[in-house]
Amino acid sequence: ADFEKDLRIFKRLFSDPSFKPDMIKIYPCLVTKNSQLYHLWKKGEYKPYNTEEAVELIVQIKKMLPKWVRTMRIQRDIPSHLIVDGVKKSNLGEIVYKKLKEEGVQCQCIRCREIGHRLSEGASINPENITPLKEAYKATGGKEFFLSYEDPENNILIGFLRLRLPSKKAHRREVNEKTALVRELHVYGPMLPIGEPGEGIGQHSGYGEKLLSWAEELAIENSKEKILITSGIGVRDYYRKLGYEREGPYMAKMLI
Repeated sequence: ADFEKDLRIFKRLFSDPSFKPDMIKIYPCLVTKNSQLYHLWKKGEYKPYNTEEAVELIVQIKKMLPKWVRTMRIQRDIPSHLIVDGVKKSNLGEIVYKKLKEEGVQCQCIRCREIGHRLSEGASINPENITPLKEAYKATGGKEFFLSYEDPENNILIGFLRLRLPSKKAHRREVNEKTALVRELHVYGPMLPIGEPGEGIGQHSGYGEKLLSWAEELAIENSKEKILITSGIGVRDYYRKLGYEREGPYMAKMLI
């Protein structure tokens, strides 16, 4: 394991437009018996991170994460008795977050700013602070817009939408140079049946509709004539109520 090299790789991952993923899982490499890596380890040709080294690396990674990426998971679930060398503690993520807190650092990834997580940490939200925010960046030949509703003062994320202006390499027949794509729309908060009004802040408070309307406006501003949504089956009716119709695997709406 090479700390400085791995740190450079993560820096490139979020600065090089060839990459810039939406989500990451951080799995420190472990040596298990009878694997190919095990034979290299036995010969002294490979040495994995121990717990302390892995924690320090992940803390440095968490400090650099942009607001549009989500940390999905830290550490694989592998029983410690199967691990010959590497991180043997099963609560690596907990140790990482504890160290961040000790250093007075708040990770800016989506997961760490979700309203549920922040409220469970004792943060409070001021409805008057909730603000629409936009961040644009280039990724894999196209342009991305990360639209969100947040309480910036308390570092709380209510919901977000990923809008993509695709590259010329987009190959789906539904997509052309006049198409914009909504790749993800997510509003956090207590779950309720679709159509049932909610109280307070979160799901069913209108933020999803506001984000989608904003995305449509941005698409028009960028000379797009159609918007497609990557939609799960269960929310297609939600989009139908907003003027969208099925087009292949997408929900689609003409903007002109």
